[in-house]
Order: sequence, then structure tokens, then C-alpha cells
Amino acid sequence: MLFTRDLRVHDNPALHAAVADGDHVVPVFVWDEAILAGPMAVPNRLRFLSESLEDLRRTLRSLGGDLIVRRGEVAAVAGEIAARTGARSLFIADDHSDHARRRLAALRELPLRVTATPGLTVVPPGDLTPSSGGALYRVFTPYWRAWSAVPRDPLLPPPERITLPPGLEADTPPDPPTSGHSPALLPGGEDEGRRRLAAWVSGGLADYDDERNELARDGTSRLSAHLRFGTLSPREVLHATSACEPFTRQLAWRDFHYQLAAAFPDLSWRDYRPGRVDFRDDPDALEAWCGAETGVPIIDAAQRQLHHEGFMHNRARMITASFLTRVLRVDWRHGYRHFRDWLADGDIPNNAANWQRLAGTGNDPRPRTLSPLRQAARFDPDGSYVHRWLPELEALEGLAAHRPWKAEPSLRRTLRYPAPLIDPDEPVRRRSR
Repeated sequence: MLFTRDLRVHDNPALHAAVADGDHVVPVFVWDEAILAGPMAVPNRLRFLSESLEDLRRTLRSLGGDLIVRRGEVAAVAGEIAARTGARSLFIADDHSDHARRRLAALRELPLRVTATPGLTVVPPGDLTPSSGGALYRVFTPYWRAWSAVPRDPLLPPPERITLPPGLEADTPPDPPTSGHSPALLPGGEDEGRRRLAAWVSGGLADYDDERNELARDGTSRLSAHLRFGTLSPREVLHATSACEPFTRQLAWRDFHYQLAAAFPDLSWRDYRPGRVDFRDDPDALEAWCGAETGVPIIDAAQRQLHHEGFMHNRARMITASFLTRVLRVDWRHGYRHFRDWLADGDIPNNAANWQRLAGTGNDPRPRTLSPLRQAARFDPDGSYVHRWLPELEALEGLAAHRPWKAEPSLRRTLRYPAPLIDPDEPVRRRSR
């Protein structure tokens, strides 16, 4: 059983199939170079991943098994362990990135029966296709209708027991370095994910539709990193939250982006709809945006939240992405990489698809520019979100906190806050909401 992005025992199709297939199961995780040295190897995700592996190992040991952790090339490690133990089958969760496809192709070169099971999404990419023809849905609304109509299979229970083959040593190499992570990064692991899901269902889900866009409220689930690493099953999350359609739509959006990325593997670097936007080269504006020094408080507050927590409120993600690409006219790929380098939940399908949608190069045929000031007036009217992350503006009350350049000159000089890079109102007046 090769764990990848399904670091759990509850509702894990690959683990369930492996336990049903043989008397002995060898649970394995491989630190390969794509994890340790590639662009996705960033401190926040390495920390979350390490904690999730520790938690998974404790759980597997409580079931009588263990987690064999190795470093190296995945197929080579799997082949070596199979040869040593006499294994004839290998189970892995199916994935659809270029790296995952290459990994699965290499595994299928081994003298093993390789089974790739679904499990990373509620509905696997490719299972839903438009009745009018085509390999994928390009618009969300018809996809949502089809997705909602798919019958839901029962959740799979965790195994009662896992038995390792005799003589196998479960030595674990040192974990990769995880320094440099955000100081308020939420912990990883299936136990933590299930605790957070239960707390969300009992204490936050009922108010989700009313509070999800309020920037100062913790009105979202904070389950995204657990879904990204598979410490929670997306099917279990759907099962637990099915009474709240606005929330389950977010799970459908996630699946929609996965089917988009599966059909368009260049999504993280090539425009999905090319030729629609002319970007400009402005390294100073990009540096200010990344460093929370744009002079537009709602943008800078969002970046400080990202740096401190390894997380950014979804509404704030939309506002900051729109500001970079539609107002400053900086290429979305720069923003995508910045988010990739900080988000604990950063994965290619959701990160890239959302950036392209906000930039005007993605699946949305009618992109709109989000005015940061209008968004602030709607979703942070008393300035609480800005005050939390920009305490230097605490002297400004309410909406005044979003327009420090309008303060009295004597007060403005004491704020120690930069002037705005650009008038936030003027560039977006015609096409904003």
C-alpha cells in the first residue's frame, strides 16, 4: 500500500482494497525528490506533511501495523520492498498530475499487479462528461448539476487490523527539514482533521452561508490542507456537510478544478484561454504585493495573514488575485507561485485554476475585476480584519482603515504605512463589483 496524498485510514479505498487482497500489508510512504526538492517543497507543506505522517504511523501501529518510510525514487523503493517481502500486488490512490502519471507508469513497469483507486476527489476526473459531447465540463453550473446527481457510495471503515509480513523492519529515516514555516500554521494529521471536521459541523457549518465572506470572522472550515494531503476523505467531508449546499458546492468546485487540470495538465503555467489579457512586467509592484506593502490595506492584510498562518481567507484570495492581475496587470503566474510558496493547502488544480479564473485567462468566459475598496466595504466594513493584521492602522476606524491615504496629513504621517501603488478606485471603476 503506497500512501501519497491519502494519509488516513478512514474511507481510504486503496488501503481498504489492500487489506482485503492479502494476509499481509506493507504500508509505505516515499520521500521522493519531487517532494523534497521540487517547487512544491515549501516549509509550510513539509511541516504539515511530516505531522500527518507521524499521525498516520501512530494510527497504523495501533492497528498492529506500521508505516515504512523511505527516501528515493518511488518505483525503485516499491520494487525493493516487494522483492524483500514477496508482495505481488501494489495499491495506490489515483492522481492526475504529470508527476503522478509518470510515477504510476513507472510502478506499472514493476512485476506487480498495480491497482490505482479513486479517493482524492468526490467524483474522479473523467467520470462526468457533458451530454453534448467533449471530454470535460468547461463551465461550473452544468458540472454542479451533474455532480450533485451522482449516487454516493457508503463510506469505507478503517481496517480492524493490519498485519506486516514477518522480518520487515520499519526503520524511519530523519524527516526533511521543516524550519521556516509560518508561526501560526495549523497542525496536520488525520486525528486533527477529524477533530476539526467534527467541530466545524457542530459549530460553524450552520452559519457558513451567512459568514463565509466576512473577512474578520473565522467563518470557513479551514479543512483545505487536510483535503490537499488526504488526511480527510472528501467523501466523508461531503457526507458530514451535505445539509449545507453552499458548502458542498465548494467541494464540487474542487472536483471541477481537478477534472480541468486532468484534461489540461499545463494549467499551472499556460493560459487556459490564451490571448485575452496583456500583462506587463512590473517587478516593483510584484515585490510590494508579495511583501504586503501595496499601500492598500485589505491587500496587505491578506498577505500578512498568508505569511503568518500559511492560509488566506478565500474572499481575500480573490481580492488579492484580482488586484495583482486586473489592477496592477501583473502576470497571474507570479501570484500563483507566491501562493504556492506559502499555502499549506496549495495544490496545482485549485491554486492554478482559481488564479486563471480571477486573471481572466481561465474557464470563466466573463471575468470581472474586484474593486478592493468595494470588497472591503462589503466584507470588512468596521475594519476588524485590517486592524488584526495591520495594527499600525488601529487609529483609523471603520472604513477609514481601508483608505489611510485619505486621513488628515498630521495623522497620516504617524501611521508608518506606505502610500498606495495606484489609486484603488480609478482603474476598476467601469468593470468592478
